[in-house]
Amino acid sequence: MRIAVLEDDRSQAFVLRKCLMTAGHNAISFARGISLLESMKQQKFDALLLDWNVPELSGVDVLTVVRNDMASNIPAVVVTARNAEADIVHALKQGADDYICKPIRPKELIARLETVAKRGDEPAEDDMIEIDRLRLDVSGRQALLNNVLIRLSVKDFDLAVYFMKNIGRVLSRRKIVEAVWGSNFDLTSRTLDTHVSRVRTKLWLTQENNWHLEAIYGHGYRLERLK
Repeated sequence: MRIAVLEDDRSQAFVLRKCLMTAGHNAISFARGISLLESMKQQKFDALLLDWNVPELSGVDVLTVVRNDMASNIPAVVVTARNAEADIVHALKQGADDYICKPIRPKELIARLETVAKRGDEPAEDDMIEIDRLRLDVSGRQALLNNVLIRLSVKDFDLAVYFMKNIGRVLSRRKIVEAVWGSNFDLTSRTLDTHVSRVRTKLWLTQENNWHLEAIYGHGYRLERLK
């Protein structure tokens, strides 16, 4: 993969590049968010690694531009020393597919990055999921509501597809994580809750719209049609 790395600390940037190149990826470093955004207009990247605390435009600000102004669902991982729960939740709500706290552990970084970047191949009969006003184009990786394109991060889209394929079923947290992130992925409950909340809001999976995406205490989630 060609991975854009936003990191203004030279030693940290070197560590990240070495880690990625050792794993067989091509890493391109940027010290400023504006430079990364300008480069994205000229060339294609397969994923983003974004440090939060960089000058002028933070990594999360860059992510906001990527998701909203550029309308891109490129896999994005925030890598930062900020480990407060509120910061993690904020980054996820802005569209991060994952959040890694420094100091990094190289094998964990590669595993998480490759997991969020992986796009599973779906059977042909599952290429389109259409229920009332909601349509999920699995092969094209697009979500449309009332024929309006809804921007979802990579894992939010995968999560939406998984729920739609399992309407009415009680799904354990572990089963959801394994299906969407992989069997060896360690995802916190709060992180999963944030992803679910974002999918519920963006795709109108609420009672007012005849959907009920509910948390099952001590177990997981269930998506139901109300009519």
